[in-house]
Amino acid sequence: MTHLRAAQPTDAGAVGAILSGFIDGTDWMPRIHTRAEDLAFAGYMIEQGWVTVAEQDGQVRAFCALKGAEVHSLYVAGGARGQGIGAALLARMKAASDHLTLWTFEANTGAQRFYLRHGFAEVERSDGSTNDEGLPDIRYDWHKDPN
Repeated sequence: MTHLRAAQPTDAGAVGAILSGFIDGTDWMPRIHTRAEDLAFAGYMIEQGWVTVAEQDGQVRAFCALKGAEVHSLYVAGGARGQGIGAALLARMKAASDHLTLWTFEANTGAQRFYLRHGFAEVERSDGSTNDEGLPDIRYDWHKDPN
């Protein structure tokens, strides 16, 4: 069973490890920060109150970071993908907002399918000149159905 809760400072290690694991396991993703910087960034997002974690059997298996209406991050640990954890986190964010926006890399076709399946629509593309990684990306928006 998956339990969602607000992240605590002590979750920074697990959140940073999930982020680092994605970067390390993704061929097209350049590593532009050290693992220590990933951990520090996880701590920063948690300190800002943006992060919700998903636990299974007492282990943090995924996290999302919501900054206002911007889905800043949504990552699921490698061994936990495909179990509905990301969908549960996204549903939590959607329940708290009338509108969400996010960017995902053009190379991340799995994320694109996920967001389209969950009601997001593509609204913009960039050549990557405005993100740290320098990778082309796509902005998606979601609006709550008014009915």
